[in-house]
This record gives sequence, structure tokens and C-alpha cells, in this order.
Amino acid sequence: MAKKSNGKKRKALLHKMQKTRGYLLPSWVYLSEKDPEFMEAYNNLYERALTDGKALPAKVREFIAIGILAYRGLEDAVYLHCKRALRLGATQQEILEAIESAMVPGGGPTLAVGLRALAKIEEEKNRKIKRCLGPR
Repeated sequence: MAKKSNGKKRKALLHKMQKTRGYLLPSWVYLSEKDPEFMEAYNNLYERALTDGKALPAKVREFIAIGILAYRGLEDAVYLHCKRALRLGATQQEILEAIESAMVPGGGPTLAVGLRALAKIEEEKNRKIKRCLGPR
């Protein structure tokens, strides 16, 4: 009985994570199977750090995460956090300026990583528009 209950709780947690972030990494699914309590604690910390705070809205918190992730060279993570920032109401211009701001303390590679992620989003957007317009 407890295993079924834990399974439902695990699925609910994964659903919540997917909804909050807009994506779900395979490593999180694995961790939720192996140590669901740790996954829940991790998710609580994530939500505390990257959702609306008392003074900073979630999109601004995402800008901070994007800058740090770009500095660390984590292009895939930058891409995912840029997508989340857009879902939270950020504009591509705001994200660009956040990446530009991160370049001063982080250097040129920080800018390059951030720009590649942002360019990927722009390319996806353009492909989607072309598909919607159809052949000419």
C-alpha cells in the first residue's frame, strides 16, 4: 500500500516540477525513483530560489540563473532557463541584456554561451513561424 502511495506522490511531484519549470530532466526522474525525499527537498529549494520572491519576480531570478549558468558554460541549462524566463513574461531583449551584463564579470565565453542559447530560441521561433505560414 505504501509503495502505491509513494508512486502517486512521486508522479505528482514530477508533474509539479514539469509544470513549474516547463521541462523535466531524465536525471530528476531517476532521482525521484531512487530517493524521492531528496528530490522533494531539492524541488522545494528550487521553488524557493526561482519563483516569485518578496522583491524579485521569478523572471528576474531567472536572469540571475542564466548569467551564472552561462559563466559556468552550461549552454543547455542556459537554454532551458531562457525558455522558462520567456514563459514567465521576459522578453528576448531583457534576456539579451541580462547575458550582456553577465559578460563584464564573466568574460567573453559567458557572452558566447548565452548568445548561442538565445540564438537557438530565435531559430526555433523562426522555424515555427515558417511552418505556420506554409509553402509560398
